Amino acid sequence: MTGVSGIVLAGGQGRRMGGVDKGLQPLRGKPMIEWVLARLAPQVAEIVVNANQNLDTYRKYGHRVVPDEIGGFAGPLAGLHASLKAVRGPLAVTVPCDSPFLPSDLVTRLQRSLGANHLAVAKTGDQPHPVFALMKREVRESLEAFLASGGRKIDAWYAALKVVEVSFDDEADAFRNINTLEELGRE
Repeated sequence: MTGVSGIVLAGGQGRRMGGVDKGLQPLRGKPMIEWVLARLAPQVAEIVVNANQNLDTYRKYGHRVVPDEIGGFAGPLAGLHASLKAVRGPLAVTVPCDSPFLPSDLVTRLQRSLGANHLAVAKTGDQPHPVFALMKREVRESLEAFLASGGRKIDAWYAALKVVEVSFDDEADAFRNINTLEELGRE
């Protein structure tokens, strides 16, 4: 996928998981980030990992690691902002570090629907999954303005953009994320 950069969002505090770094929590014998990277790497030309703790550990996976530029763990949009500045391609796909089952055809399906839109967002049933999105790198300018105005909600930001939602009803389980140690134990 020349021209598509991958962004793994691993910059959160993991509050619902007891304050641990979710991406580094073991799932079936290896950290969740490894599952995500294995699924994402074949779909993109490069990967940037957004992380705000354990940066050296994330760097060991061989990808660029960028922390938020906005302090205070401002959420996924802060990670997206920093990562969009770092990517090289004209398109970027985002995935969270706590969704190890992401579709192996995520980028292809989102790219097929992007067209003249700014973002293509994965959706299952009536539920959009805004952290699983393919976007044109140029959306960074609108994101900077949104963040500067105090905005933090991802759906509020992308509501002002041209967005297409792409059905993944055939792979609904692929978008499950693991937020708690209890959920992790069930996997």
